[in-house]
Amino acid sequence: MDFRGKKYERGSNWSDPEVVELLQLWADESVQIELESCLRNQHVFNRIAEVLREKGIHRTGDQCREKIKKMKLEYRRIKDNSKAPRGGRTWKFYEVMDRVLTSRPALAYGSLSSSMMAQQVLQGSMVESYHHQFASSALPFGHSQHPELMEIKCFSEPNMANSSRIQNVVPRPGFSALHRLRKKRKGQRMRDPLDDLLLKTLTSQRAMEERFLQMEERRFQRDLDVEERRMQLEQRRFELEREHEFRMFNVFAQMLSILKQSHSSSSSSVAMPRSLDFSQALSEMEGMGGGGSNLQEMRFRPLTKRRVDMHGFCNPNGFQRSPYLSARGNFANMFQGSTEEGYKAYHADKYDEDKNPNGIINFGTSENKLCFDLMSKRLTQTDMDLMEPSLLQYPDWKGHLFLREEVARFLTYYCKAPAPLKAENVIVLNGCGSLFSALATVLCDPGEAVLIATPFYGGITQSIFLYGNVKLVYVCLDSKITGTNTRPFQLTVEKLEKALQDAQAEGVTVRALILLNPQNPLGDIYSLSELRDYLEFAKRHELHVIVDEIYMLSVFDESATFHSVLSMDRLPDPQRTHVMWGITKDFAVSGIRFGTLYTENQDVADAVASLCYFHGVCGPIQHKVAQLLKDRDWINQVYLRANHARLKAAHTYVTDELKTLGVPFLNRNAGFFVWIDFRKYLKTGTFEEELLLWKRFLDNKVLLSCGKAFECSEPGWFRIIFADKTHRLQLGMQRIRKVLEEREQEILAEEKEQPCQSDQDGKADSTDEVIFVSRHQEPTCASSSNLGDLIGLLQQQMRSSDWLQKNTAEQFAQEKPEIYDVFSKLVGKQ
Repeated sequence: MDFRGKKYERGSNWSDPEVVELLQLWADESVQIELESCLRNQHVFNRIAEVLREKGIHRTGDQCREKIKKMKLEYRRIKDNSKAPRGGRTWKFYEVMDRVLTSRPALAYGSLSSSMMAQQVLQGSMVESYHHQFASSALPFGHSQHPELMEIKCFSEPNMANSSRIQNVVPRPGFSALHRLRKKRKGQRMRDPLDDLLLKTLTSQRAMEERFLQMEERRFQRDLDVEERRMQLEQRRFELEREHEFRMFNVFAQMLSILKQSHSSSSSSVAMPRSLDFSQALSEMEGMGGGGSNLQEMRFRPLTKRRVDMHGFCNPNGFQRSPYLSARGNFANMFQGSTEEGYKAYHADKYDEDKNPNGIINFGTSENKLCFDLMSKRLTQTDMDLMEPSLLQYPDWKGHLFLREEVARFLTYYCKAPAPLKAENVIVLNGCGSLFSALATVLCDPGEAVLIATPFYGGITQSIFLYGNVKLVYVCLDSKITGTNTRPFQLTVEKLEKALQDAQAEGVTVRALILLNPQNPLGDIYSLSELRDYLEFAKRHELHVIVDEIYMLSVFDESATFHSVLSMDRLPDPQRTHVMWGITKDFAVSGIRFGTLYTENQDVADAVASLCYFHGVCGPIQHKVAQLLKDRDWINQVYLRANHARLKAAHTYVTDELKTLGVPFLNRNAGFFVWIDFRKYLKTGTFEEELLLWKRFLDNKVLLSCGKAFECSEPGWFRIIFADKTHRLQLGMQRIRKVLEEREQEILAEEKEQPCQSDQDGKADSTDEVIFVSRHQEPTCASSSNLGDLIGLLQQQMRSSDWLQKNTAEQFAQEKPEIYDVFSKLVGKQ
């Protein structure tokens, strides 16, 4: 903008008419309010300068501000120091400045010949001579839309320095109201941000209080539900404790009866099953296809007349031999029991929360469905994507060297090996099932056998018996607690020796022993001393030991400790000890077939490697597995922590539901499964009844695994998989509850019609191992158990509660002295 050169720079002289125009604008009340309400007022003087330019007075905002500043300083000097001239305060602008700065109304200036005269100017008066007219829109000071005119006249006398007359036109009568309105609106604009902030704060506080109240209500309701559930559990525990006392007295009575009769009955031993060749087995299965022979009767046949008990796996009814298949092929075609039947039914009618809510929920297949989010994220990271020529070509049949080196480091770390494991001892195959098949093939000839404790994972039968025609010799375990058995289904060296001797007596050559650690389906974790005892037994008899540790990282409770065979300082027979592991279970990727074998026997390693031609793992998968295993930080800090926490929460939910139902189960902290005792829901203690109960679960859209699929020697045990999402666990347990309640009502109705006669042997257990043993499972007559079993049962019953601590002899004597006296006299007669 052109201000006409240096003439109008800061500090230039002002004429009296220019000063009058400046004072007229500066003295306006709205301008004074704006000047007082802001810290930086340069913009106000800039707008005053713009109005002055419209009137022909070319000044800058700085010059206007500097002039007002000097006039204020002159005014204060005269007022404060009383330094007026001798003739009085004759500064011609003093009165104007005084009225503005002391909030006096505006003045009209008269002739300045002798002094300044102020007068009020009426509305509508006009001033002659020099004047300017402008509307409010020309003033940038926030005036209203209505025009306000101000007329100023300056009379110039011959001597302007001695006299002049200045008149100031005051606002119209409506100006005060309009100004107050402007002031109110401006005040509102100034208060609006603070008011809005305060309103938002109050609204947010109110919303937070309402949310807090809602959360408190939900927490209160949740506490009520928890308390109600706790009361139910307490009531149930009380009832079970009473039943427990009744069972203890029942055992006492049977012991006294046996002692009085001075004899005891011994339980008959169960013969170990033995396998024949496929042709003979097929002939026998075809022979039993029409009538369906009694399984219990068959189970007690002499060993020489028995085969591997395939009744639980095969369906001979209606089977016809195919002329296109060999005996092995026909037998494999017939090899479909409850496991295959349930699996096919599940895939034909899968549960889906949205698409098929009435479908089958799979609690039968041992899969970890809790960590898909973690694994899918890790397996899709950039380090997993690699496609090199070597990965698309035939590898070393043992597996790529980079993978075997990574597996060796991984097993060294997580198995806590005392020395680094060697990559040359690692073989990679497509799953542990392939490893079982390969090891059975290279360690045993057709017709020879391996020892395995029952119950065990049924897939091993397919891998070993069907694939390699290698027999299985069962070491049958049961749930009884006796003097030598401290927990249900306990494997001991004595039982291994007995099974081996029986097999050798019948001419069966046993080549190996299979150990599952952690055990599937029991969930047992073997201690180091137990492992050493089993390995020493195998060494004495020159048996290979195949140790399956596929669940070693799925021990989800800190109270349980897993010990790998590879953690032992010295193996009793390292050349005959072979350890298996895979990522299928521990890393929740059952769809990726990967298993690894570690053996120090190079002959075994080379023989198994030659079969990797049929069981190899593709190159890209080997790269992904190697990248996964080397990411130790992610495994320890992210995956294992989350996986163990989720497994523990799911296990707690299922076991709490079983406790509420009063169903016995093994209390373990490894794997994905719970071994459940449904024997009280069987009308008769047969595997046919067990299969009917299994089908009833399947009809109600929940798939379980029955005990016969694991070659359990006692009908009525089932395996349930708990490693699943919460909503499926809840719905599945509701369906299980429905079946059990209906079954219980049916049994009670039958018991009312005819006296209940139990045909089952006594079942013993420990509170640390089995929870909530049902009343019907105890022995009902002295002839069904011998004295040793009763003593073992009494021991576990005493361990399973604090009854003896609560019921001391002194306390009993004080509470019931009459009964105590009778008991004392009875003891005295013994």
